[in-house]
Amino acid sequence: MSPRAHRAYLTTPIYYASGEPHIGHAYTTFLADALARYHRQAGADVRFLTGTDEHGQKIQEEASRRQLSPQALCDQMAGRFQEAWKEFDISYDRFIRTTEEEHKAVVRAFVQRLKDRGHIYASEYEGWYSVHEERFFTEKELGPDRTDPVAGRPVERIREKNWFFRMSAFQEDLIRHIRENPDWIYPEMRRNEVMGFLQKPLEDLSISRPRSRLEWGIPLPFDEDHVTYVWVDALINYLTASQAIRPGAPAGEQGFEDTSASWWPADLHLIGKDILTTHAVYWPTLLLGAGLPLPKRILSHGWWVVGDTKMSKSLGNVVDPMALRDEFGSDAVRWYLLREMPTGQDASYTPERFLTRYEELANVLGNLASRAISMIDKYRDGITPEGPASGLDADIETTLSAYQDAMEGLKVNEALSAAMELARTANGYVEEREPWAQARDPERQSGLDETLGTLARTLVILSALLLPAMPDRMTELARRLGLPGVPTLEEAKGISGGGLSVDKGAPLFPRNDNMGEAASAAVLGPGPAEVR
Repeated sequence: MSPRAHRAYLTTPIYYASGEPHIGHAYTTFLADALARYHRQAGADVRFLTGTDEHGQKIQEEASRRQLSPQALCDQMAGRFQEAWKEFDISYDRFIRTTEEEHKAVVRAFVQRLKDRGHIYASEYEGWYSVHEERFFTEKELGPDRTDPVAGRPVERIREKNWFFRMSAFQEDLIRHIRENPDWIYPEMRRNEVMGFLQKPLEDLSISRPRSRLEWGIPLPFDEDHVTYVWVDALINYLTASQAIRPGAPAGEQGFEDTSASWWPADLHLIGKDILTTHAVYWPTLLLGAGLPLPKRILSHGWWVVGDTKMSKSLGNVVDPMALRDEFGSDAVRWYLLREMPTGQDASYTPERFLTRYEELANVLGNLASRAISMIDKYRDGITPEGPASGLDADIETTLSAYQDAMEGLKVNEALSAAMELARTANGYVEEREPWAQARDPERQSGLDETLGTLARTLVILSALLLPAMPDRMTELARRLGLPGVPTLEEAKGISGGGLSVDKGAPLFPRNDNMGEAASAAVLGPGPAEVR
């Protein structure tokens, strides 16, 4: 997905509305937001989608436990996610909820389209069902103690009528697509996992649940006694939000073929590795069955773990991003998650690592900004001098190239590393040039102008490079540099730095004695609600 593309449609998963936002949700959303902001910086027309998944048995049971209606629970939890994303400056263009009438219309039209094309049939089914995963498992898939292989939760034996999608009919088409598009799933290890999964024959997919067992869902248009399987319902949200449909129109006139006014296909689905199969097998085969284009790319990232254990509310090791934000600010949390996790791999949260990354912000970037702006204020009355500002030109060019290559390659942590390395280099430049000594020597005044101009220009570049990760602090840095806002990368390249009126201000990343305690306190105790 090139930043020079005319448009970019990026999606997060829609988060299950039975529990609070946690660090896993935050990472996926920060990653999508960083890429969306990067593409906007590069001039692309961007649509960034996120939202909440609001149907299914877990919602129905959690609502009952809280003595709420399912809709009331969903309203409450959707609000929590929206509030969290506002606090973290998430620049989404569309927040979708699967209880919206628009989405219900699209789901019904989509499954009717599959049936009309001969890909859905009714059959009696008996198998082991997991309420937690809301899916059936075969005898071979179960653990030795008859638990589901995903979360280790209890299963129950169920026999019932279901409607099935002929997923098996599209196995070879999907394998061919993956082979012909080796970068379709990123990183490569996840592609290999999917190809390994596809070495065994695909079973057909149950796409319904009887309303006698589960009332909270979208009724099938051809059988009102069944609701749509929550994963099928949820996946179709990407199509609903693409504006490819006309709610209220007859099923055959929903406009699925009219892509001229649509964002579909998505340019990038961002997901965690635990939902890779649903997005790289279920979803593309459903689209093939409906005769619709596949998403252009899937990025499957790793898990946040504590030690060697995946975060889970039931284990009491979930990190609360809101607690971290309250102490360190939203951008410090964004920076840690995006900087610490190599795209596609697992990463571990520890208070020590969080503080190390915060110190990086304070000691490298914050220190550079403070020194440079203070010296411009002291030695040039707060106005950046005109004249040569080319002292770090070669380093800037190297950084811009490395940054863009990394962002295009979806390696956001590497892009941020390249930007921070430029800040380190600029701090070294200060030590080498010794502007305080230049200021005392009348014969070195032109050298001082070059030093201060170079530092101002470098900070302008850094504000543009780091905006996707830290929109609040980089907007503040741009203001302190005398700019009306953070420039695009192309604009930043053309700003010499001369003539800017600077403002010192307080430290961009302040420190206090309670930081270690706050970083530790963000790990929550166990609780009843979990989120897929």
